[in-house]
Amino acid sequence: MRSDATFTNHFLIAMPSLADVNFYRTVTLICEHSSDGAMGIVINRATDLRLRDILEQLELEALEESVADQPVYLGGPVQNNRGFVLHEPLGRWESTLPISDTLGVSTSRDILAAIAENRGPDRYLIALGYAGWAAGQLEREISENSWLSGPANREIVFDVPLERRWVAAAGLVGVDLSNLSSEAGHA
Repeated sequence: MRSDATFTNHFLIAMPSLADVNFYRTVTLICEHSSDGAMGIVINRATDLRLRDILEQLELEALEESVADQPVYLGGPVQNNRGFVLHEPLGRWESTLPISDTLGVSTSRDILAAIAENRGPDRYLIALGYAGWAAGQLEREISENSWLSGPANREIVFDVPLERRWVAAAGLVGVDLSNLSSEAGHA
């Protein structure tokens, strides 16, 4: 990888051979990538929690049951007691990291209050925790074929059913995961 290249706003698609329980068959949206490391949110691993569970802890209540019933995802193994909201459009929230011109990740209470009151972003995904890589670690893992990478796609993040996101993300880069073996070859 060129030193000026970035994986921000890209998917990391776990290769079938990636056995790490935290990332097996996952799709991670990279929210930030620099020479200092990378941070992303896993978008295809739901928890047993619903948004109402998070809102109750914050003493908030959703105006609509459909909002309260939104799934909460496991965004990664780092700080999995901290909430993250992937959303579009960007909006004006207290703590937002822009990922692209239209997509951001926010960590402040105000966005959750707005979602509960039906005045939040048009599309969102709620996650607990994030995935993080130290400087050079992500580049090394990609060179070791642990991950496929390609540009992120909003429809996969927000519209594709959870169980199809891994295959759909790989399809964006022209890979049919059913044709890949999880076994390493030896000569």
